[in-house]
This record gives sequence, C-alpha cells and structure tokens, in this order.
Amino acid sequence: MIKKIVPAFLILAILLAFTADVSLKGNWEYSGGVYNGKPEPASKDYTLRRQYDEAHYTALFIEKGAEPIPYEKGDYVLKPDTCLETQTFSAQPSKLLNVTLKYRYQIKNDTLTFSGILPNGTIVQEYWKKVK
Repeated sequence: MIKKIVPAFLILAILLAFTADVSLKGNWEYSGGVYNGKPEPASKDYTLRRQYDEAHYTALFIEKGAEPIPYEKGDYVLKPDTCLETQTFSAQPSKLLNVTLKYRYQIKNDTLTFSGILPNGTIVQEYWKKVK
C-alpha cells in the first residue's frame, strides 16, 4: 500500500511545483471596453497604460509628444480568478480612493480582461493588451 502512495504523492508534488504563477507584472495598454452593454473603443488621441509590479500598479495618461502623466496608483492582490484593486492615489477627486474593487480577470494570449460591477452600478468589461 505505502509503495503505491509514495509514487502518487511524488507525482502530485512535481505537478504542483510546475503550476504557473500568474502575475500582471508588466505594461498593459487599454484597448477598449464594454460599459453597461455599450462598447467603447480606446481613444485615438491618447493612450491609457497600466504598469504592474508584484503588488502595485500605476495608471498613465499618454499623449503623443508629451510626458506620461500618472493619473492613478494603487495596490492589487490576485486570487485564482479574481483581482482585488485598491486605488491609493488619484490625480482628480475620486470616490474610489481607498476602496477595494473586485474584478474577475482573465489573461488570454496578450489580452487581460477585467469584468466587474463598479460601486455606482456600472457593469464593466475592459480589455488591456500587453505592451512588449
């Protein structure tokens, strides 16, 4: 009996050692979204970019020929299919400052998708492309 359990345990331990560690680390560019069922394309006049490290993010507003402007910063925690984001800085007055938002997230190929409901009831689905 023990001879059958030990190999099974070793195989399980090896498989668990190779599970992917999901991270948002890197740069992501907003590519559009759906808000309360209405599609909204990304602006052609400016770019929104998010820079993620292991636990924090910075959101940048970028116009051609100008320096990027940080408009939001915060902390995030990833769960298996959920991202918890807490805005800790906003360049403009914000009702979301220090409020933790819960999004379902999915990374498929080079696209990060956030889906959730904002505190004001807006249903969002945003698409962010990985910047290489």
